[in-house]
Amino acid sequence: MVREPDEITGSTLHTAVAVGVITARQRDQLFALQASAPLAAVGNLESDADEENLRLIGGGNDLFVTVGTVLLTAGFYFASNTVLAGRPLWIAGVLALFGWGVAEVVTRQHRMKLASTVLALLFAGSTAALLAIVVEQTYQIRLPETIWEVLALRGQVSQAGYLLLGGVIAAALLYFWRFRVPILAGVIAIAATLLAFLQTTLLLYDGVASGTVTPPSLQDMPELLRAALYMPLICGLVVFATAVALDLYDRERRKIWSDCAFWLHVVSAPMLVHPLFIMATGQDVVFGRIEPGVDATIMLSILIIGFVYVALAIDRRSLLVPTLAYFGSLGIYYLVNSAANTTGIPPFALILLTIGALVILFGAGWQRIRRLIVGSTLPTSVLDKLPPFKV
Repeated sequence: MVREPDEITGSTLHTAVAVGVITARQRDQLFALQASAPLAAVGNLESDADEENLRLIGGGNDLFVTVGTVLLTAGFYFASNTVLAGRPLWIAGVLALFGWGVAEVVTRQHRMKLASTVLALLFAGSTAALLAIVVEQTYQIRLPETIWEVLALRGQVSQAGYLLLGGVIAAALLYFWRFRVPILAGVIAIAATLLAFLQTTLLLYDGVASGTVTPPSLQDMPELLRAALYMPLICGLVVFATAVALDLYDRERRKIWSDCAFWLHVVSAPMLVHPLFIMATGQDVVFGRIEPGVDATIMLSILIIGFVYVALAIDRRSLLVPTLAYFGSLGIYYLVNSAANTTGIPPFALILLTIGALVILFGAGWQRIRRLIVGSTLPTSVLDKLPPFKV
């Protein structure tokens, strides 16, 4: 019996073409497949069907290489601080180049998933630090002391924001084009959301400056803060829709796009949960403090059920986890508080029991629950477009 190799190298494929085992076209097609999804876990195609296939770590060797990558990066950083002392711009630049160079081996050649994620974050963080230093040195923006200084900073703030956030997005796109690391989808989504916030703020500023928008008074601030929730909600919906589109494009979750969708769901969940919770219950805008009320209880229950149903429909636990965490810390406290007052059980204990039971329930029987709830409530035409049910 011939032992199956862990990986077929490029030289092996060239040799196979030379001896006539495969054609040159087949070799080129294999190279194109590898380049299109270098981090796709081919070995996971026959894995447990009930898993969400979060290809975040490739095994013990990947973890081993990740530890080495962290140690190597830490050593390089401290060495750079010594050699380039007092030159933070150069330090950030060489760190970004260092991350790219190591990724050429770890990611491009060996496709180490966890180590590749660490290197991608290193590159994104170093690039953001580099751009922040450039912005600080170029525009020299300082904390304003008077309203007139705020008005005078409009042009500087807009240019600095576009340079910083736009540069991060461009660098992340370039890195993703080269290495196909899924977590960069989340980085791009966060930077794009911040850019949308900046643009909205500038539009409001221009409206106030031109007189087309009335400046809010102190009494209007609570309503203004509540209206400001529309911006993260819209951004969250855009990110969520993009993630769902990628999920529908890769229904079997065998390509890198489903991994990108995972990180987009992680980013979109907080932006959806908090605004919807505040708008639906009418609670405190900043902290989401729960006040007794039947309407808040009903709306909170509807929101939880709605998020659970959507998570089941698109087969994404990554959307449900932050939702349960948020409602567990803010909403479920009120739902179980009355029971705590009558039984004497601490509310914190009831919160842990409730969240823990839900997590175990959905974790142990996710596909059965999904098939029972989603399969029996949606038409076949819709089910055919969603991720398939798994045995």
